[in-house]
Amino acid sequence: MASALSSLRYGDSLSVVAISGATAVLCEAISWLLIYRTATYNSLRATIERHSRKLDAMKAGSSNSSSGAGAASGSSSQPAGSSSSRAKKMDRVETSLKDASRELSFAKLKSGAVVAAVLFVVFGLLNSLFEGRAVAKLPFAPVPLVQRMSHRGIPGNDPTDCSMVFLYFLCSISIRTNLQKLFGFAPPRAAAAAGGGLFPMPDTKVN
Repeated sequence: MASALSSLRYGDSLSVVAISGATAVLCEAISWLLIYRTATYNSLRATIERHSRKLDAMKAGSSNSSSGAGAASGSSSQPAGSSSSRAKKMDRVETSLKDASRELSFAKLKSGAVVAAVLFVVFGLLNSLFEGRAVAKLPFAPVPLVQRMSHRGIPGNDPTDCSMVFLYFLCSISIRTNLQKLFGFAPPRAAAAAGGGLFPMPDTKVN
């Protein structure tokens, strides 16, 4: 396929984009086979969404009660124990959300290793096909930091020459991200917001 597209105008660019797209589809198929279709993944995802909705409702109720207590501070005050109990419940829900997000990250490790191997093989193939060749032309000269990647391995001093590495990187990110959104495989937003990855940040509430 790459050799057939290379004979066309912009053939190198089309070859890289097509291979990137096919690789993204293959990676998502592997992820679906190993992770997305499993009961464990779906259970953790449902748990994260449930805890997220519960936490949002508790935060909304806390803000409403705080504003109401402030307006009525002249006549009566809310018991201090009530706010303390609400804060403890919110902490427990946040902890459960972080734990579920961490378990989800661990569950995705298996497919992540296979996907990484596939990407490594494809990158090596593309590098052998397009080594030392500009596969595209950028519409502008990128900043020096970006140019170190966009012009990597290309002879000459034209800053608008685009290397395979840069084009493949852009295509892989954009195509796979949109595929995940299209098929509903994108990670829950609550998981990222909770910060419960494999290496979570220390809890600042703990002295």
